Amino acid sequence: MRSTQANRVAPWRRSFAAFLVGMLLFGGVFAQTAAVALKSTLASDERALAANITIQAIKDATATLSSPVMEGRGTMQPGGEKAAAWIAERFKALGMKPLGDKASFLQKVDFRETVYTPETSFKVGDESFRFGKDFAFQSLPFKRTDKEKSGEMIFIAYGIQAASIKRDDLEGIDVRGKVVVMIEGPPASINKDSWDKAEASSAIFLNLVRAGVAGIVYIAHGREKEAPETMIDYYGRRSVSLAGGAEEPEPFPLPLLVSVGTPLAEKLFAKSGISLKDALARAEENTFKPVKLNQTAKIVAKSKSTKGTSPNVVGYIEGSDPKLKEEAILFSAHYDAYGTENGKVYPGAADNGLGTAEMLAVAEAFSKSPVKPKRSLIFLAVTAEEYGLFGSKYWAKNPTWNIKKVSANLNLDGVGTEVYGPVKTMVGYGAEHSTLGAMLTDVSAAMGIVVAPDPVPDEKVFYRSDHYSFVERGVPALMLMGAPEGDIQNAMKRMREWEKTDYHQPGDIIRPDWSWDGAKTVADVMGIMGLRLANADSMPEWLSTSRFAKLERGNTKELPEEK
Repeated sequence: MRSTQANRVAPWRRSFAAFLVGMLLFGGVFAQTAAVALKSTLASDERALAANITIQAIKDATATLSSPVMEGRGTMQPGGEKAAAWIAERFKALGMKPLGDKASFLQKVDFRETVYTPETSFKVGDESFRFGKDFAFQSLPFKRTDKEKSGEMIFIAYGIQAASIKRDDLEGIDVRGKVVVMIEGPPASINKDSWDKAEASSAIFLNLVRAGVAGIVYIAHGREKEAPETMIDYYGRRSVSLAGGAEEPEPFPLPLLVSVGTPLAEKLFAKSGISLKDALARAEENTFKPVKLNQTAKIVAKSKSTKGTSPNVVGYIEGSDPKLKEEAILFSAHYDAYGTENGKVYPGAADNGLGTAEMLAVAEAFSKSPVKPKRSLIFLAVTAEEYGLFGSKYWAKNPTWNIKKVSANLNLDGVGTEVYGPVKTMVGYGAEHSTLGAMLTDVSAAMGIVVAPDPVPDEKVFYRSDHYSFVERGVPALMLMGAPEGDIQNAMKRMREWEKTDYHQPGDIIRPDWSWDGAKTVADVMGIMGLRLANADSMPEWLSTSRFAKLERGNTKELPEEK
């Protein structure tokens, strides 16, 4: 599931608990009416297709993709190349036709990798601290340049300057050339929604930039949903971007932005006369006054960039209708994970080895069908989803099939909720935007599954996985996700343990207690929906109530940002 390293990951981690609770609660509410809603039935060819989607195929592919041999399937890394080659071989073995470059299954995508070099440092007095462990830099959306900043440190609490509450966290000090130590707001007394609506954090940052600070060091207040060490881990990882994308230069000199862990934060106050704990308590009062920390910080940021490639893998099964075979259903899943970083391997079993394996099982089932559907079926395993949906964005802008004749996209990307037990609840992210929603409801009802609306709409999950790359081109799309029935407390306990230790971490491996029946159910829904779409009289349409209602397939206009 997408994040810009930390920026992408943290929101999904925060929403995961709410997602699972919502799914299970919706399941409980709708369970009483599920029997009444069960009006649809599966056709014989749909039942036959589902029978050919096997648990063993899903298990084998997930095991292969998350094995040590694949080295975490990193973009621009050998493991990613191995995974792509293996998926291409599977496509070939299933009798698919290639849809990549030069009659191959691989579509090369050019990337740029940027890493911080060993010269990168954070030094307070004579003590140096470890990048990626004690501290890391928060990224800005501009070209990364080498910088070296130093200055006296001053603690400015939240950096608030607001006459309405008679508060000025910078009262009586000149921060030009200084390194300010601060907390990312809001204070406990200010409602977060109001803070966000006022864009207070952005305003404070711009004020500090105008004031000429050399650096901003962010410390934690203890109420964060993510521990600072977790965020430092993400910020400290390499970044990957499309090589062709122009990097904006800084519009004016910007300070270095540094996140530090609690042990380092305590050391920043060692010569201030107050402890970190007391400083945090003072910061909650509107009477706060800036605190000189009586130490100088020296911060060095040095990086290097390397160009390379990583492929999408794409093949198709030709449709049987002489005319309709020019149109296609697009199945997608991202095969990449975080690869290898600093000696650690990130296997990415649940995210998204499992989703890729489910898609492959669907492809295998279609390849075994004696009668092919009318429209063609494209199977696309994309790279670099973890860094910003780059693989799917690239294919959507450089499609190897006429994008105007891509009927719909069905995407799989998740965090493994379907293996918590038998799936009895489904969410189709994007269901409210097109006629695909009604089809999902119909197929699910025939399978005894309840369809729930997006349980966490404020998290905007719909905009954060590969299907959205195709929506931007005017193609109706769904991301399918399943959840189990059963005791909500047991599921919540398991989820909390997993997200703290394994999500986007080396611990994302296949577990002995995975329920593979649930994974098959998700694949069944994808396959049956794909079959119905491939044989339908017409392609799905946007609903008149959708913000995408006027989009046509092949759209090239940039969509306005979702508020």
